[in-house]
This record gives sequence, structure tokens and C-alpha cells, in this order.
Amino acid sequence: MISLQQDPQGFIRMNRHFPASISIAIEFTDGTREVFDGSRLNGIYDEALAAYRAGNHLDAKGFNRGPRKKVQQGIGFVQVSKGMGQPLPSP
Repeated sequence: MISLQQDPQGFIRMNRHFPASISIAIEFTDGTREVFDGSRLNGIYDEALAAYRAGNHLDAKGFNRGPRKKVQQGIGFVQVSKGMGQPLPSP
């Protein structure tokens, strides 16, 4: 199991897909924890990446087909909130 911690702005660090079958425990800023499976977090990451690309006028592969200027190609953080995963049982 991978453990991640949410930052004060509500994001976790995620710059790639996790294996679909792995469990990821996320500790939120209020101290609660939830478990996500890899495929659920990968879906959240894909939605955030699509929104980023649409907001920055990039195509589906992350390329800008307009005039050349340096543009960041991806994202490194994904916003998560309580209720997106399953509660982690108390020890």
C-alpha cells in the first residue's frame, strides 16, 4: 500500500499513473484517511490532466498546435477530497 498526504490546498503529488490494482491510502489535512484503488486515482488524474490541457489550449497529447512558445506539458498535483475513496478502518 502506498501512503500519500494531502497538502493544505487539497492536492496530492501525482505526476504519473499508479498500477491499477494497488491500494493507495490518502491522509487528508483534517487527519482522516481513505483508501483509493489505483484505477480510481488514475481516473481522477486523467480528468485533471484533460482539464489542464483544455484550459491551456493543448490537444489530447499535450501539444500546442499554435505559435511556438514554451508550455508546461503536464501536471504534478491532483486535487482530492474526502468521500472520493473508501474510509480506512481504524486500527
